[in-house]
Parts: sequence; C-alpha cells; structure tokens
Amino acid sequence: MLDVALFVSNATQLKAVLEQGPSSHHYTTLVTLISMSLLLQVVIGILLMVIARLNLNEVEKQWRLNQLNNAATALVFITVVINVFITAFGAHKTGFLAARTSRTPL
Repeated sequence: MLDVALFVSNATQLKAVLEQGPSSHHYTTLVTLISMSLLLQVVIGILLMVIARLNLNEVEKQWRLNQLNNAATALVFITVVINVFITAFGAHKTGFLAARTSRTPL
C-alpha cells in the first residue's frame, strides 16, 4: 500500500509541475525525476509480482529469487533517493489553495 501511496503522490506532484509549466524553477529536473520515480515504481511492482509467482521451495530457483529480491531492494533504495531529490527541488501544488496561502492577510 505504501508503494501505491507514493505512486499517487508522484503522479500528483507531476501534475502540479506540469500545471506550473516550463517557465517554473527546476521544471525539467522535476519532470525527469518524477518520471523516473514513477517508472521505477512500475518496474518494482512487476518485479515483485514475478518474485511472488516463483516457488521458493524449489532449490534451483532460490538463487534466482535471491537475485531478483536484491534487485528489487536496490531499485527501492534508488526510488527513495530520487524522491528525496524531488522533495528537495520542491514540486509544489499550484492553484487556488496555493494562491490563498501565499497572500498576506488584509
């Protein structure tokens, strides 16, 4: 479920960056990082489905499952690092709420 939450969060961030347009600060960087994160999450999901379908009790498949598990772990780590950079570059929501919070009260 955390993967789904991160996927939805990244999709929302991508929408916010695309709404801001190419003139916004770090536009290309954010679109690239968020797209990479979304792509990696899809790859991780497929990899985990493959791992789940293989039988761990078969000795000849254990080495392969271990390699797939290590690959999934490495991809999850890379996804976390990418999302740290996404947060650092700041994909913020625009629109009505962002405009209201940026104004000083009268």
